[in-house]
Amino acid sequence: MLAVGTNDVGLLTFAMPVHESLSRGIATVFDKYVIFWQKGYQSTDNVEGSATSKLKGVAYTNISNSSDLRTPFPERYTRVWDVSDYVIPAQQTNGFFVMTNMVLSPMQSRGACPEDPEIDRDACTTDVECKPDEGIITGNGIKTGRCVNATHPKTKEATTVCEVKAWCPVEVDIRPLWTSAILEEAENFTVLIKNSISFPKFGFVKRNILDTTDPMYLRSCRYSRLKDPLCPIFRLGTIVAETGQSFRQMAIKGGVITIDIQWNCNLDLSYKLCLPKYRFIRADEQDAKIAGGFNFSWFDTPLRVGFGKFYRINDTEYRDLTKAYGILFQVKITGVAGKFDIVPLMLNFASGVALLSLATVMCDVVVLYLLKKRKYYKEAKFQNVASNENGPQKTYEEVAALCEQALVTSLPITQLNNNHQTPPGMGGSNHSLRDEITHPTTNETKKPTSL
Repeated sequence: MLAVGTNDVGLLTFAMPVHESLSRGIATVFDKYVIFWQKGYQSTDNVEGSATSKLKGVAYTNISNSSDLRTPFPERYTRVWDVSDYVIPAQQTNGFFVMTNMVLSPMQSRGACPEDPEIDRDACTTDVECKPDEGIITGNGIKTGRCVNATHPKTKEATTVCEVKAWCPVEVDIRPLWTSAILEEAENFTVLIKNSISFPKFGFVKRNILDTTDPMYLRSCRYSRLKDPLCPIFRLGTIVAETGQSFRQMAIKGGVITIDIQWNCNLDLSYKLCLPKYRFIRADEQDAKIAGGFNFSWFDTPLRVGFGKFYRINDTEYRDLTKAYGILFQVKITGVAGKFDIVPLMLNFASGVALLSLATVMCDVVVLYLLKKRKYYKEAKFQNVASNENGPQKTYEEVAALCEQALVTSLPITQLNNNHQTPPGMGGSNHSLRDEITHPTTNETKKPTSL
């Protein structure tokens, strides 16, 4: 079957309403979404910036009378804590760590002592099982070759373990309280986050602290998502609450929180309208079965002289080991700024005009396959010339000959099909115009003519 297009009026009757609706729909979506909603008339630039933090807060702890006490040395935790005690290290780039819980191992000195019974592969019954100078990867020292008595830190039962050369007594990783953290009061500590940003493409620079002449502003304001969303001073408990978590629960084992400072600005508007928005996310897995929370070990000195980690008493070298649990706050700066530019506007406009060409294709799909009157549209759009109402069905060669006749005579195919006219020189349906042009007769050589 061969189909030939026709300009029937019925085609327009069915197609025009559909084509018009599709064209309007494409134009509306493009204008509303691409140009206005996505600001297709603007050139954009990504934010660049940095953030620093400054914490404040003091707490006093005394767990001697706690009902969930686990440590045999509660006096180690009776003390005052200030910023220099719980912020480790003192300064970070785009982040800060606040210690909320800890395991203290003070006054460790080099020597030989029993390994922690909780360590794998350190239990023994005889000296033979403790190979000298062999280290335990997850342990605290090097075996001396002796099997010695020890007390299990959790069950308080007597046991035997390998002796090790290490900092003694070795660290016993048992949190001092069962169901709470030492520094629960850190919930009320505050942090000032100073954030400076720029959009280099537009020469735009700004920071997150409002330009105000009130000297008491930073002393009195506290961030609140509803009441004061632009204050750069945050209560730690508020930050954790914004993630949907409990500060006191997170303080036991620690965690990781991301503070996302978003700068999405329309620079076609006023400078003052480019303002930050804060978003808070808990970045670690809350319900991890093993290795949950956030902790690390570090060394401290009573006098904090420089970066010293050790101290001496009567010619004996000591160190204070602290395993710190706490919350790591990571500050992330994101955002995009846009400003009017004729180039992206023209590019998006040209793309919209090109999309209108899809209306014709979509129109054909709709009216040919979806509308109830698709049969009439097919009859109006296509005309079958391969069959003859008054005669047998034509072959492909006969239909091809009709097409070539139409090119030469400029007569409609329907008229040639009905009258069975063959113009002079065609030689019937099996003699094509191509043959006459490319194969001249023997009596006279003919030059190819242009159609």
